Amino acid sequence: MASNGCAGLLPIPCRSGVTRLSCASLVFSRRVCWLWRSVLVRRGQRHDIRKTLRDGLCIETKMQGRSPSSGFYRALTCGAALLLCAASAQAEGTPIPHGTLELIARNQWIAAGQTLDLGLRFQLEKGWHIYWVNPGDSGEPPHVEWQLPAGLTAGAMEWPTPRRLETASIVDYGYEDTVLLIVPLHAAASLAAQQPARLGAEVKLLVCSHEMCIPGKAELSLTLPVKTQPAAPDAGTVDLFTAARKAMPRPAPGNWRFRLADANDSFVLSVNLGHQITGHRVTQAIFFPLAESQIENAAPQELLPVATGFRLTLRKSDRLLKPIERLKGLLVLSADRSYWIDVPLGKPGAARSKAATVLESTQYNP
Repeated sequence: MASNGCAGLLPIPCRSGVTRLSCASLVFSRRVCWLWRSVLVRRGQRHDIRKTLRDGLCIETKMQGRSPSSGFYRALTCGAALLLCAASAQAEGTPIPHGTLELIARNQWIAAGQTLDLGLRFQLEKGWHIYWVNPGDSGEPPHVEWQLPAGLTAGAMEWPTPRRLETASIVDYGYEDTVLLIVPLHAAASLAAQQPARLGAEVKLLVCSHEMCIPGKAELSLTLPVKTQPAAPDAGTVDLFTAARKAMPRPAPGNWRFRLADANDSFVLSVNLGHQITGHRVTQAIFFPLAESQIENAAPQELLPVATGFRLTLRKSDRLLKPIERLKGLLVLSADRSYWIDVPLGKPGAARSKAATVLESTQYNP
């Protein structure tokens, strides 16, 4: 099960004298209250966000007549954290800023020589979100460091189809409400069926609303038996994994053909669906680029249906510093139809089917 943690919001005065909120994530170990270094960050400050997620930043605040290092301040902070932890003790999962996070498994045990699906299950409060592998105009995706016994290896994270999270001037890519990020766990055939295996994960993440972002950290763990017989599904989680699999993008059909052209300030993606379309032309198509700073995320994507498919015009990003050789990403045609594509520039190309390979080469590594 997940290790205990607690996160809360403490009001602090900013330089202008206006009260803002900053997240203090407090972890208790051996009866000692430690202040996990965290800070409220403004959206769009990607460099500062990365630095915060790597190193953490101490909360800098001044209380009237009190130093942040004073015994009064420490006692007040720890007392508030104790109340928050007590209030959330009955909540499922580990608290993160504006939500909870839980490490779950699809099966009841680990079977030697087989692959087990693990899941990071985020449950977020209304109005808050986390990010896709390409976060869009701001933010950072969750990053996981695994602590696994010998003979167990975590694969690349599998990302469900994201949503466009739009504001007046920027567009991000991410997830709201509840989302399950799946990570395959590979068990060596030589894995001994002895004592249970403890799976540990340290997750660093950024949780945002339309007004602010809060970095967080969670220490998760899950202990499972190791057996030689094929694993049985866990009745409490199998439906969650089944639903998550349905939300995963698929390889594009083999008879689809793609062409990517450079049109000065835009890319034009032409898609031939391999047959004549009669009566039901494509009326919706959204492209999510896998790499940052290739297209202008907030610009309209102009769709032009044609007899055998459609053309999608994507405005180039102002931050695109050198020509691209290919365009990789997700092509979403409806709520349940999303496809991985990888198209070279200037000539026809077929979609690559190994989406995990594409993701592995771009996985977030701070």
